[in-house]
Amino acid sequence: MDMDVERSNSPTPAPSSLVAELDTVKKRWWRLRSRARRALPAVCVVAATVLAIVVLSSAGDGWPTLPSNRVSVQDEPPSSNLTADQLLDGLLTAEFSSGSCRSRYEFASYHDKKKRNRPSHKPSPYLLGKLRRHEALQKRCGPGTAPYRAAIRQLKSGDGAVAADADDCRYLVSIPYQGLGNRMLATASAFLYAVLTERAVLIDHDVGALFCEPFPGTTWLHPPSGWFGGGFPLAHLEDYDGDSKESLGNMLKANVLSVGADGNATWSDGGHRPPYVYLHLEGRYDSDDKLFYCDEHQRLLRGAPWLLMKTDSYLVPGLFLVPSFQDELGKMFPEKDAAFHHLGRYLFHPVNDVWRAVTGYYGAHLAGAGQRVGLQIRVFNNKKQKLRHVLDQVLSCVRREKLLLDDPPSKTAASNASVVVDQAVLVTSLTSWYYERISEAYGGDRRVHLHQPSHEGRQKWGDASHNGRALSEMYLLSTCDVLVTTGFSTFGYVAQGLGGLRPWIMPTTPMWLPDTGVVPDPPCVRAISVEPCFHSPSYYDCAARKGVDVSKVLPYVRRCEDVSWGIKIANDSSQW
Repeated sequence: MDMDVERSNSPTPAPSSLVAELDTVKKRWWRLRSRARRALPAVCVVAATVLAIVVLSSAGDGWPTLPSNRVSVQDEPPSSNLTADQLLDGLLTAEFSSGSCRSRYEFASYHDKKKRNRPSHKPSPYLLGKLRRHEALQKRCGPGTAPYRAAIRQLKSGDGAVAADADDCRYLVSIPYQGLGNRMLATASAFLYAVLTERAVLIDHDVGALFCEPFPGTTWLHPPSGWFGGGFPLAHLEDYDGDSKESLGNMLKANVLSVGADGNATWSDGGHRPPYVYLHLEGRYDSDDKLFYCDEHQRLLRGAPWLLMKTDSYLVPGLFLVPSFQDELGKMFPEKDAAFHHLGRYLFHPVNDVWRAVTGYYGAHLAGAGQRVGLQIRVFNNKKQKLRHVLDQVLSCVRREKLLLDDPPSKTAASNASVVVDQAVLVTSLTSWYYERISEAYGGDRRVHLHQPSHEGRQKWGDASHNGRALSEMYLLSTCDVLVTTGFSTFGYVAQGLGGLRPWIMPTTPMWLPDTGVVPDPPCVRAISVEPCFHSPSYYDCAARKGVDVSKVLPYVRRCEDVSWGIKIANDSSQW
């Protein structure tokens, strides 16, 4: 399964035996959401119920049938006697109960670096200190607090000056969109920007249905407009786009703000700031919006009490190129290419029902294998004539790199020959066709066992069951020892980052370009780092005021293997 950019307007319904119950629970969920979306205990119980049902609805496509998580665990005490491994070497706080979110402290046992015979990439003490301080900031400034209420009153008044009773709390509202992979990368980017600029971050999409809260004693969920009469005054945030007059780019065009010859940016209306600024950072943003990556505009934005950020991308390489951020980022991430590895494992903890699906499938099909190999196959243009072309590329890749045991053991790669007795091969794709053809090619070898958890047929936007299975498959791929991914796919980026895997990437042609139908030579290349690719960077040198090849500005910012115009973080000293 993969969920990057294709749109589907008519989700496939759940099995008929579950339709009535699912509809009833969904109606209850949306009714509660509209009235009190951030009343956490009630919403969490309903969300757990929804996910329990949708996980059950997938029985028969490879997923285990699992009991639902209907028990409220909000009053459980924090966990005790947690090990450094469970806390990911201090990345996670011990202030949560184990039962409320099993994945939080069980994640490490499915990603044991020692068993994989790979070095552990520990978070820096500086990063740990920043995370603990940010958790305190979220708790002090989050929804329901006095500073938050003051900031909402200020936003409603239209006054951009920081209120005296706001306790210096400033906010970043993240508006991620597109498929689940894009949303996770966008959320991680927004969080890092919030940490760098000391803002409380609030996520404006239904992360609560899939992920546990990352911050103790508060929420990262953005209260909707009309929330008990004191909600967010700006509605329909998903409708903001490049034409919105509140965007940074359009404010520059309208001279609401300006940058002088000395490089200093100022508000044009006598220094009066607007109540909020919209940051339009999606793939099709223009040159004025890209000035977000300039220091002078960052200095100006720092005083804005509210920022709205809409993106579908992994912005972190762009943040590394902002001079004023480089010192902080360098201390936070001495291994610069471990940024998403740490951010993703800190932020994204699947709710209990999704985690049961992950661990249940892992135990039934992947545990105990000598080696786990993940094949993530994404076809951006599902024309039937392309199926054979993509299959040939997959088979050429695994044979060229000797990733599957199709030869006698003595002929396999040295790294495999000494340890691999058998392989569990996890295939993720929207169609079962590739799984069936690969099974035909390798099914005769008793050492190779192929598995495919689901085959949805097409991407189903806004479908909770679909998203739950997609998230489960990302985490299953992250438990593999070897990973082959499709280029340009954010689904693959998330899996490789969570698992700390440097994958073999299969180049692919974007959907908007004609495909030659020829298998690339080579069919796959080894990624230079585990970091995701930033697909839409700015190529503007703010200081020199001219275009520049940003892949040559810093030694650790390189061109992506799969997207020629994209950039990613790579660190030659790291070993993955």
